[in-house]
Amino acid sequence: MIAQRRPDEVDKIAESARIVAGALRLVKREAKEGVTTKELDTKVEAFIRSEGATPSFKGYRGFPASTCISVNDVVVHGIPSEQTLRGGDVVSIDVGAYKDGYHGDGAWTFPVGEICDEATRLLEVTREALHQGIDRARPGSRLGQISNAIQRHVESNGFSVVRMLVGHGIGTELHEEPQVPNFGSAQQGPTLAPGMVLAIEPMVNMGGYEVYTQKDGWTVVTQDSSLSAHFEHTVVITENGPRILTTPGPGDTP
Repeated sequence: MIAQRRPDEVDKIAESARIVAGALRLVKREAKEGVTTKELDTKVEAFIRSEGATPSFKGYRGFPASTCISVNDVVVHGIPSEQTLRGGDVVSIDVGAYKDGYHGDGAWTFPVGEICDEATRLLEVTREALHQGIDRARPGSRLGQISNAIQRHVESNGFSVVRMLVGHGIGTELHEEPQVPNFGSAQQGPTLAPGMVLAIEPMVNMGGYEVYTQKDGWTVVTQDSSLSAHFEHTVVITENGPRILTTPGPGDTP
């Protein structure tokens, strides 16, 4: 059962998503050479709580931190630690906020200092793929149209889409129906309708799509040690098309 949210529910999700966008803007300022991922996590948690919300991820299924911070070949679910960011790194930050009974969720991949041209292209293509998918989030479309648009854009640019992990519905629970794959046929999946809220999140590898989970039970890394990027927006489907709830404004950058 895919929830179709009332306008007042969408407003509450939008408030949580606004906080997520603010947290990502904070990370954009703070993710510099010499900063530890734990320091970033601490600052994001303080910001979320200052907005009257709680971190969606902290304690979720036992996750020990407020954010997932994934560096270089870590795809998702990196646990913040004393790891120090270095120039040339790419760092993905996944943030969730919970306020007044509703969640928002978003992710962005940032360069640390100067990064190589191919890494820059990986980030650009992944962000573009996110928007290719969002553009298909319209009433009457099949969910597979989102998935297929993401896959086609990524693969036409020589990168690969992670298959083990998917996007999801979001609302009163952090993860709700439906699952939102980043690959597949445009003819698959349920028909979309106004009021559905989706967390669309392509995870894209520079090399092959194969990944594995490390012994901590959380950290997912690329099988071939290639770089990975992750971008995510919380999106509500409206009669007039998709509305991005985690964007801070024109330009769509944190």
